Formats: sequence, structure tokens, C-alpha cells
Amino acid sequence: MDIIVPIKQVPETSKVRMDPNTGVMIREGVESIINPLDLYAIEAALQLAEGCGGRTTALSMGPAKAEAAVREAIAMGCTEGVLLSHRSFAGSDTWATSFALSLAIRKRGAFDLILCGERATDGDTGQVGPGIAAWLGLPVVTYVSRILECGPRAVVVRRMIEEGYETLEAELPCVLTVVKEAAYPRLPTLRGKQRARAATVPVWGPEDIGAPAESLGLKGSPTRVVKVESPSLARHGDVRTPKDPAELERAVDGIVDYLERLGLT
Repeated sequence: MDIIVPIKQVPETSKVRMDPNTGVMIREGVESIINPLDLYAIEAALQLAEGCGGRTTALSMGPAKAEAAVREAIAMGCTEGVLLSHRSFAGSDTWATSFALSLAIRKRGAFDLILCGERATDGDTGQVGPGIAAWLGLPVVTYVSRILECGPRAVVVRRMIEEGYETLEAELPCVLTVVKEAAYPRLPTLRGKQRARAATVPVWGPEDIGAPAESLGLKGSPTRVVKVESPSLARHGDVRTPKDPAELERAVDGIVDYLERLGLT
């Protein structure tokens, strides 16, 4: 079983900032982590490889510091890792990102399965996994909550839907995007960290994957962030802190009167 896990290094959720002029996320000087939902994909891949035998490859695209995310995946147990990093990749939307990743996957060679996190916490689109499948012409199953069976020719999964779950079978090779239910991520071991530190992580640029410049970065991105605004929250409430039963009763009467005026009683 040969499994590829595309992962993304993202800013910590509380520290996400956008450039108001370009609409591009500011990543410099911000503490970054592996996209939390990608950790579940890594764990699901490791469990499959341990059960069926095989190897797992962590694949990421980002600035040079994203190598740390690849090494963390290796520390968790991935066999190897590859990083796409070049200035021309900067500003890629989900279209350009999935295109570049698909070219890297083609360069890497034959595989059985691609496992992605459901979405990234910085963009929250859930489009890259299906985008990779589209560029590679592969079947894709999204919102996978559990991998039930995985044979040499097909995979059987349980998928979340609005009404509950459904069971699907997909021919290999294919792309799966997993949700949190799929697996519980393990922590890197000391031996894993030592192996990750010693590992060689190839860094590929556009020429290595045969990517035309006009299809990468902002040039190759058909979507644009045209305006960035911070939402304003204005609340004009009446705060009451009853100090005795009489004040409490008046406060309750006030709430009831307010709900009656809104027609909610």
C-alpha cells in the first residue's frame, strides 16, 4: 500500500492575519503548525500502512519553513516527505495549489491512495483534495469518517452525510478526505523525532515538477480576495445584576416584557 498525504502548514487559528492590500494571508513572523485536520489524515494513513504494509509520503507546498511540518509528519511515522517550495508558488488559490500538488504526485510515481484532511483551518474551503482528484482524473470520496476495508483494488469507507452515514466503495487509486472521526492522531516518539531530524526532505520547485509559470501563484489563481474587512460587533444590552430577590424579580419581569415586545412569548 503506497499512500500520499498532502499536508499544509497553517498559522495558529488565533493568529491568522490578512494583508488588506493583496488579500493574501500574512505568514511571516507567525507561529505555524500542521493543519489540525491533516493530522487525522496522517494517522489514518499510518494505520493503513501498519495494517497492510507499505509506505506513506507526506507532501506539502509552502515556504521554506514548511519543511518543519513535513519533518513532524515523518516524526509521527511517515516513511518520507517532499516539500514544494518556490517564490512562484506564493499566493496560490485552491485551483493553483491542487494543480501544483497533482504535478508533484505525478512526478513521485505510482501510488494507491491519497489521504487528505477535510479542509484547512486558514482557508476553510475543502477544495484542495477534490481538486487533486480532478487534476489526476481519480475518484474522490469526501467527509470520510472511517476506512472500513482496504484491499488491493478497492477501498470501502463510511462517509458522513446530512442524515447520518453512508457506506461507499471506491476503486484504487483514489482520493479520500477525512474528518476527525477517522482516527485519533498519535504523538511523535523520541525515535521518530530522531529519524525526522536525520531524514532528507527533497525540495522541488516549478522546474522539478514541470509546472508552467502562468499556472502557479497569483498568476495561475482564478480567484482573488478583493476586499478584507474585520467584522464589527455592537451590542447594546441592558445588564442587570440582582442583589436581592426583589431585584431578581424585576429583572425577570424585564426579560419577559422584552420577549413579549419581540413576539417571542
